[in-house]
Amino acid sequence: MKRYINFISTILLMAFVWTGCDTEDPELGPAPTSEQVQFTMQPDADNPNLMHFISSSPGFKAIWDFGNGSSATGKEVTGAFPLKGEYTVTLTIFTEGGYAANSKTVTIQNTNPLMLDVPEYNLLTGGAEELAGKTWVVDKENSGHLALGPVGAYTQEWYSAPANSKSAEGLYDDEMTFNLDGFAYTYKNNGNTFVNTNNLAAFGGAGPDDATMPYTPKTGLTWSIVEEEGKKYLIISNGGFMGYYTGVSRYEILKLSENELYVRHLNANVAEQAWYQRFVPKGYSKPKPPKPYQVADLKEDFDEVGTIVWQTDQVKFNENYDNPAPLAPNKSAKVGQYIKQEGQAHEFDNLYTTLAYKMDLTSKNKIKLKVYMPSYNDYVTENGEGWAIKNLLKQVSVKLQNSEAAEPWANQEEVKQEVTKLNEWVVLTFDFSEAAARKDLDRVVIQIGGEGNFIPGIFYIDDIELTQ
Repeated sequence: MKRYINFISTILLMAFVWTGCDTEDPELGPAPTSEQVQFTMQPDADNPNLMHFISSSPGFKAIWDFGNGSSATGKEVTGAFPLKGEYTVTLTIFTEGGYAANSKTVTIQNTNPLMLDVPEYNLLTGGAEELAGKTWVVDKENSGHLALGPVGAYTQEWYSAPANSKSAEGLYDDEMTFNLDGFAYTYKNNGNTFVNTNNLAAFGGAGPDDATMPYTPKTGLTWSIVEEEGKKYLIISNGGFMGYYTGVSRYEILKLSENELYVRHLNANVAEQAWYQRFVPKGYSKPKPPKPYQVADLKEDFDEVGTIVWQTDQVKFNENYDNPAPLAPNKSAKVGQYIKQEGQAHEFDNLYTTLAYKMDLTSKNKIKLKVYMPSYNDYVTENGEGWAIKNLLKQVSVKLQNSEAAEPWANQEEVKQEVTKLNEWVVLTFDFSEAAARKDLDRVVIQIGGEGNFIPGIFYIDDIELTQ
């Protein structure tokens, strides 16, 4: 990291000089000339696609641009050129009086396929067989997909973005494609880029907060991976960048696998900041961890917050309805109102909850509930097709399903009860002891009024509980 900070300092010095400062300070001596910047280059004896460079120039700092998207510092360096072609290698020398640069052309006669068969290259690009390259996107489902910490530590102690928290910032539709062919890099941002507040000026913006800015990505970009002091860096050419813009093109690779790219990078305008980004391949969905298998805790009386989070499938449901008949066996103040609507679209109306675990039914396997069926419902009319369903509206069904199955209802466990008394609370018990051996059930469905029934009805339920 020290080497990188020195490199950044040098670049800032260069920027300062290039913006109008004289390249020569009389008190420090004359600035070097391009003629004084000399270096030799020699192909490796075993691999002509590796070139060894030695600077014979004066100065305290030597920076090399290999013309292939990668760079290095030092008097003696080695550049890797796996692809056939001509490359302009530039050496910049810094002395106490200023700086100067000189360039030479390196000609690589043949592509070296073995140099392309590098684990990091294959993981990043998909390898030689992926002609279109490999496209990465922000891992938005992962907490910490964008994070911030101090430069001096590898921690995200200052900020960690919750999952999907930047959905309005134009970050999640960015696509970054790395291709092994020509080491090409393509950034697709669909018209805008999420920019760090301290770097908004580069996009013509200003403000106290990060902002989504219109931007047309550069073309003809390349990528390279270099290793320095035991750390590997992913470098994008010509000011290119990945996702969240902080003014840098150099990303330390913290983790690179088939389905994960985790990088750390600096902020060009805030020296103490280190940012983190996580990426996954486009279209990749992380496998969900298996749900634990445990005894279910199901209890709901609608008077207080219970342990059940209800969801509805067509049915209308009110979890805080005044008890229409606060008499024994149910004198509670609040109950659940269940409204089955009319028509074929509502023949499968139901209420359900999906648990965060699989139900262990070996000890607790009976679901009890209270139901109230008003007499004003139409329990007589048959549906338009003449089905014999006069008593179907009086039916209460409880089903246990596997929510992770393609068709949860196909292999469900179902117990039905018919209510024979109207205008009073009735206690029903649904016995699932015969399903005690199953370990895949995580959804509880309550359906009133029967399946295939187009007749509407209003019902009330209360005191739902899984018991022994």
